[in-house]
Amino acid sequence: MSLSGWVCVVTGASRGIGRGIALQLSEAGATVYITGRQENTLKQTAAQVKERGGNCVPVICDSTKDADIQELFERIKQEQNGRLDILVNNAYSGVQDIFGNMGNKFWETEPSIWDSINNAGLRGHYFFSVYAARLMVAQGQGLIVTISSFGGMRYLFNVPYGVGKAACDRLAADMAVELRSRGVASVSLWPGAVKTELVSQLILSKEDSSSGGQSKFKKVFADGETTELSGRCIVNLAKDKNLMSLSGKILMTADLARRYGIKDVDGRSVTDYTSIKYLLSQAPYLSWLSAVVPSFVRVPRFVINLAFSHF
Repeated sequence: MSLSGWVCVVTGASRGIGRGIALQLSEAGATVYITGRQENTLKQTAAQVKERGGNCVPVICDSTKDADIQELFERIKQEQNGRLDILVNNAYSGVQDIFGNMGNKFWETEPSIWDSINNAGLRGHYFFSVYAARLMVAQGQGLIVTISSFGGMRYLFNVPYGVGKAACDRLAADMAVELRSRGVASVSLWPGAVKTELVSQLILSKEDSSSGGQSKFKKVFADGETTELSGRCIVNLAKDKNLMSLSGKILMTADLARRYGIKDVDGRSVTDYTSIKYLLSQAPYLSWLSAVVPSFVRVPRFVINLAFSHF
């Protein structure tokens, strides 16, 4: 119960990574406000939290509606006497549009896909961060975690996705600059491939494609992280005595798993996408070399591009 007494907000916690983060934070003892648009799925998350003995407050809140966001923080201010320790910016509504338009170029896709990908995500993250920072700055401490991905570094899925994720990374970094003197940390967190409910539905349940790249893509997600690993990483990060030294940085779940010596909740080791061993295993004609390269040998993050360049 390392976070006993802490107050947290996790956006988009009805399912997927958000639900997993809420479960881990509450299991660590925190009171977790979870947001989402659907009451039934929020209640499902809350029920899971309760089953584990945690404390969860489900709040119907649309991340695209400014009034909903403001109302949430007014509620926290009243119910928790202004205390807020962690905000996790996770809400995202573009997954179905992404997979529904796979293979389409940006000019072949309706421009409104920009809004479905980046309004609840990037824009919502900024609004949540403003209100959260007001509470955190007043108390002189706090942590804002913005969930992003490898798509912020190289092309992945489509144009609005990559631009949005790159902006999320910049949002976390620039907020860190202004928050540093106030004792509040801001980081961008990159989970690896995560086996969420939607990924299982939209990718893993589909018949294998004849394309080798698509088959490899499917395998990456089949072997992916659980939805709770990110939460386990955040719990450890929040208690790190050197947290402020990490503020402004992009952190991978693999980075944090290695830093804190943790495994996924199912007992598996966390895939390190920066290890030469992993990169070689993904590269055509070179995978045989992975058997002789030590797993601790890593490369600069930009080389991760090589792992996905053949998809």
